[in-house]
Amino acid sequence: MHDRPKLQPDAVTAPSAANPARERPVIAIDGPAGAGKSTLAAHLARRFGFLNLETGAMYRALALKAIESDTSFDEEEPLLALAESTRIELQPQIEGNRVLVDGSDVSRRIREPDVTSAASRVSVHPRLRAWMVEQQRALGTKGGGVMEGRDIGTKVFPDAEVKIFLDAAPEVRGDRRYRQVIPRQTFASGQPASDPSEDPETAERHRLAQQAMLDEMRERDRRDRERAESPLRPAADAEILDSTAMTLEEVLARAEEIVLTHVPLQ
Repeated sequence: MHDRPKLQPDAVTAPSAANPARERPVIAIDGPAGAGKSTLAAHLARRFGFLNLETGAMYRALALKAIESDTSFDEEEPLLALAESTRIELQPQIEGNRVLVDGSDVSRRIREPDVTSAASRVSVHPRLRAWMVEQQRALGTKGGGVMEGRDIGTKVFPDAEVKIFLDAAPEVRGDRRYRQVIPRQTFASGQPASDPSEDPETAERHRLAQQAMLDEMRERDRRDRERAESPLRPAADAEILDSTAMTLEEVLARAEEIVLTHVPLQ
């Protein structure tokens, strides 16, 4: 049994019925870092012909701009000014979003560890989050989008037609993130992160790196759950999907069932 904090559902702040102003439904996917939200969102977007709007990429994009402009991650006012003067674009593609910052393609750069860590620190500021929420709502005004992040179902689209909270034990999420950041042949599906054939020194380096990533993920979880504005928690009407003991195929199949239970899609 994995030891992890229990998440408390957020209060319902808007009706869960379909918004008549939207032409098509919104699918909201929330959850902690490393749970697999991006993979699930991309799959559901392809499966149902929706746009995949990865709102977390917006925080990453701003974090990258802060890194490049030497703006403090811990001071809200300069970050808010930076956000208001930055043009962030999400261009949905078949295999994920193309992310532009002031016209430059930063799709790969924003996935690197330093940007990931900075985005977590940038995202705690209440006024900055409020500004981001307005931008994110604009992206999904007409519906027909799969939006994933930390507070889509509780803050950005509390009236989303489908809400999924994707979770997994920290150890599992840390291992998945390690495999993403440090791809190696021995990380084939189902294999352990360390290769028994490695020499002891190399194996110890990998073990320490993996532990460091797990520690960082736990710290990120703490910041996300304890922040004053839109803390990480499932909406009261969200379907909680725990992928700890599930294969990817099982997660995708279960998510499709959840969507089809809530909206009459083909």
